[in-house]
Amino acid sequence: MNRVDAVWAVGRLTIGTAARLSAPRRNYGSERVPPDGGVVLAMNHFSWLDPLVFGAACPRTIYYMAKVEAHHLPGLGELIRSFGTFAVRRGESDRDAVRTMRRIVREGNALGLFVEGTRQLSGVPGEAKPGAAMVALQEDVPIVPAAVHGSQTWRPGNFDPVSIAWGEPVRFEGVRPGGRAYREATAAVEQRIRTLWEFLVDMHALGRPLVAIPPR
Repeated sequence: MNRVDAVWAVGRLTIGTAARLSAPRRNYGSERVPPDGGVVLAMNHFSWLDPLVFGAACPRTIYYMAKVEAHHLPGLGELIRSFGTFAVRRGESDRDAVRTMRRIVREGNALGLFVEGTRQLSGVPGEAKPGAAMVALQEDVPIVPAAVHGSQTWRPGNFDPVSIAWGEPVRFEGVRPGGRAYREATAAVEQRIRTLWEFLVDMHALGRPLVAIPPR
């Protein structure tokens, strides 16, 4: 177990437990996350709570990417870096971040990307950016789409439930990396995330059953 894995183990017992108590969670399909090897986790994003609930729901350590401004906040920056989170400069080409993303999956780890690039205040998933598809195609690793629902209405103290759904791993075998391939793969991932989110909306309407199988 490396240092980041050890921090995650402690975090699941502390921060993860606090997240479960403040936002009752359902977790559908987490067994679809490959147990080892490089993988890109492509997720939608509504709230600052999302990294906590995805992290608690995922069976693997997630190496998140976060905006560089978060890394500059006293206390928070040190905390998220201890969990393996790395920085990205939003709104510009950040080659260092791209190299870090590729290295993470090349070394057999799980890279966590909120594919819309920022929180979606509309309450529904937004347009995906090509970063997840680009890394997966360049490093020939699968993408696991995942969706969160409920965090868009959650506020401290209201205890709104939050649910996660994981899709089947997607591979783009035989597809040569390039602009068109990135766009087509991104559109496919975006659609899968939307389908998983719609599944979660239905599950909430049904009272969030303990067991349900998300769409592929």
